[in-house]
Amino acid sequence: MQEDKVRWNERYLENPMPQIVSPLLEKYIGHAKVGQAIDIACGMGRNTHYLADKGFMVDAVDISDHALKSVKNSSMISKINTDLDKYNLTPNRYDLIVNINYLNRRLASQMKEALKSGGLLVFETFIVAHGDFNMPTTNLDYLLRKNELLHSFIGLDVIYYEEKIDVNLRGEKTKIASIVAKKA
Repeated sequence: MQEDKVRWNERYLENPMPQIVSPLLEKYIGHAKVGQAIDIACGMGRNTHYLADKGFMVDAVDISDHALKSVKNSSMISKINTDLDKYNLTPNRYDLIVNINYLNRRLASQMKEALKSGGLLVFETFIVAHGDFNMPTTNLDYLLRKNELLHSFIGLDVIYYEEKIDVNLRGEKTKIASIVAKKA
């Protein structure tokens, strides 16, 4: 955990992400019942703050204590500084789960159970683009395979799914997969 914490703290110090709300979240927030939400790998809180402003009680979870210092102190936000490789989602707790630009397959497998009935999942992250766009080699454990995200959430009612070439917040071309799905 300590190695990961140091690495992510350095990344946020040296190259902070622009604090732009995920367009996917903005577009589909109206499908969620306002209540308890979680922002997994929340970073500096770009989506956390948006959710709190919309009336959600948000669990903002990240390994970087430096990033979490940027998340505003609010009665609507519970900051959780933890190693996501060891963190577990509580079953039947969330009206909304947000997972943007992060992949932990162990947590992804817990998400369906962590949603309440009628709960919404908004999940978007990178897919294998090995060798594409002259990007440096990335650990393939943190990249989705084609259609993997869709298959991971069989059993949820899919509102939206897409795999596409996009530009990340740093202006680099990437491939991403996005899903918005609801638990019956």
